[in-house]
Amino acid sequence: MENEGSKKLGIDINKILNEKKGEHLDQVIKKAVADEMILTEILKGLKSKDETFRYNCFKVLFQISKAQPLLLYPEWEYFLDLLSSPNSYHRMSAINILSNLTQVDIEKKFDLIFEQYFHHLNDESMIVARYLATSAGKIARAKPYLQNKIVEKLLEIDGTHHEEGRKDLIKHDIIQSLSEIFEGIIGKERIFNFVEKQVDCSSPKTRKAAKEFLSHKGGYDDQGSCY
Repeated sequence: MENEGSKKLGIDINKILNEKKGEHLDQVIKKAVADEMILTEILKGLKSKDETFRYNCFKVLFQISKAQPLLLYPEWEYFLDLLSSPNSYHRMSAINILSNLTQVDIEKKFDLIFEQYFHHLNDESMIVARYLATSAGKIARAKPYLQNKIVEKLLEIDGTHHEEGRKDLIKHDIIQSLSEIFEGIIGKERIFNFVEKQVDCSSPKTRKAAKEFLSHKGGYDDQGSCY
């Protein structure tokens, strides 16, 4: 793909996509939004063997999926295919982009893959699991009728295969997502119970997030004591 794709993308775009710093990707985003052929080649770039090129293609598509999700919604099946890839990078890309596409999922395609998607909380890659935990709040906001099911999935983190230290890191992202949707959650006591348990976990980052959550949502004071 790289040789032929590079020709189709043009010298300037290909050069930008091969820059490690990715400082000029906004130029590529504009061209991809305006030109279907360029967008197609960048979609193919998600499977490139070149790490820099692949990552920059992901960043372009991720930004498009956030700002103009309708443009990528027709490619749902392409991203879904990546979700079941043996390549963890492909799964990570799918987790992130599909979560953005739920904003415009009028056909309720996500509902059909709910279990498949959230299975990746138990992904062999902790990185993929962390991206899922981070994306969960976004999906719950886009699909409030799935909110309680999403919460149930997140609270199953202790039942995953991840080592305890890694679970504690993932719990930081879970707390962030729970914070985003807390007001709409039915049965808030279970959320408080989950978060309170993280105040003494092994991750300083997660401990801090837990204390901030409890302080803002009620039930914790500035010294870290329950009230």
